[in-house]
Amino acid sequence: MEPPDQMIDRFRALFIDRSNYPEREIVTILDKITSSKTAQTDFNFFLNRCCHILINRWYIQPQLHHYIVTLIDLFDLSPSTLGVGSSRFREVRRLRELLKIFITSEQYVVLRRFIQLVNHTPKQNNREAKQPLINLISRYPYLYEHTLISEDSTSEQQETVRNFQKKVQKKFEIDLSQYVTYKVRRVHILRKVPPSEANQILTPVNNPTLLSDSDLYSTLKQFIGKSEGNYTYLEKAKQFLEYNSASRTYHDFKDDLFEYLITSVDGKYAKGQFSKRLYSHLQNTLPDADSQSINEFLIVRTCNQLLNFLVVNSSKSPQHSIFLDLITNQGSLPTTGLLLKIVLICHKMKPDLEKRLAILFNHYENATTDVIGWLVTTLEQVNIAISIHFGNIDLSFFKKYC
Repeated sequence: MEPPDQMIDRFRALFIDRSNYPEREIVTILDKITSSKTAQTDFNFFLNRCCHILINRWYIQPQLHHYIVTLIDLFDLSPSTLGVGSSRFREVRRLRELLKIFITSEQYVVLRRFIQLVNHTPKQNNREAKQPLINLISRYPYLYEHTLISEDSTSEQQETVRNFQKKVQKKFEIDLSQYVTYKVRRVHILRKVPPSEANQILTPVNNPTLLSDSDLYSTLKQFIGKSEGNYTYLEKAKQFLEYNSASRTYHDFKDDLFEYLITSVDGKYAKGQFSKRLYSHLQNTLPDADSQSINEFLIVRTCNQLLNFLVVNSSKSPQHSIFLDLITNQGSLPTTGLLLKIVLICHKMKPDLEKRLAILFNHYENATTDVIGWLVTTLEQVNIAISIHFGNIDLSFFKKYC
C-alpha cells in the first residue's frame, strides 16, 4: 500500500543493509526464517516470492515498471558494514550467506531476465554487433515461458509472463505485416517514380527483425512460398499426414518420415554422415512398435526424440553438436525449415521446440551476439516461422513475390 520508493527503502533495509527496519517484529520473524533447518533450500523461494509480491503489483502500472528494475538492482549493492560486536552479528551473517546463495540461484537468473522485458529500450532492439544475448530476450516471446518462469513461480507470475508474451507477439506480427506491406508498396511505386519521390509518398517503416532486408525476404519466401518442390511447408505437412493414415505401420511411418525430412537438408550434406545418422536414429526409435499401426502416441514420441536428436536433449547436458553442424553446413534457414516440418506434422511439439531453443538461449545468454550470430539469426527466423504458421499474421499477399 506504500509508494514504490518507500517499498524499495524497506526492501533494502530488511534484506540488503539488514539494519534500521522500522518494525522490530518483522526483523524477528526474518531471523526465525533464516535460522530454520530448511533455510538452505527454502530461502531462495521465500525471497523470490517477496520480490514478486512487489513486481506483480507494479507490473500492472507501466509507469511503475522502472521500479522493478530498481528492486532487482538492489542485489548488486554492497551492504553496510556490521561490527563483530553487534547484537545481531550472527543473524546478519547468516542472512548474507543466504543472499549469496540466492544470487546464484535459478530464481535470481529468471528475475534478471525478466527486467530485460520491463526495461526494454531502443538500444536493446538495434543491430549492435556486440551485446550480450540476454539483451535480446524481449524479442522472442516464444521463449518466455521457458526462460522467465521458474519451478516455484506462482500463478500470478505465470500470468504476468503470459500477458507479456501475448502483447509482444501481437506487436511483432503487426510490425512485420506493416513492414512487408510497406516494402511491397514501395516496389510498386518505384516502377513509376524515382526513389526520391517514393520516399516522399511513403512513410518509411523500420524492419522489425534483426535480419537484413535480403535475409528477411529469403525467410518470408521460404515459409510462405513453395519451398518444398511445388508445395509450401504447410501443404507438404498435410500431404504427409494424409498419406500416413492409421492403416500404415509404425515402421513404414518412420521410413516416410525420413524421406519427408531429408528433402529439407542440403544435398551434399545429406549425402554425408547426416543422412545415415538420421535414418539410424529413426530406426532405433521405439523398434518394438514397428509392426503396430501408427497412432498419435507414436507420432508424439517420435517427434520428441527427433527434437532431442536435432536440437538439444536437456538443460543439464546442453549438447547440440548436430544442431551446430546443420547450421554450419547448410545455414540457419533450411535448418529452421527442418524443425518447422516436425512441428507442422505434430502441433504438440511446438512447446517442445520452444523449450529446446530456450535451453540454448539460456546456455548462451551471457555470450555476445558477435560470437553467436548463428543463434541470433536462427531465433529471428523461428520467430517469423512461428508467426506465419501459428500466429494471426496474414501475409498471403506476399505469395506472388515468392
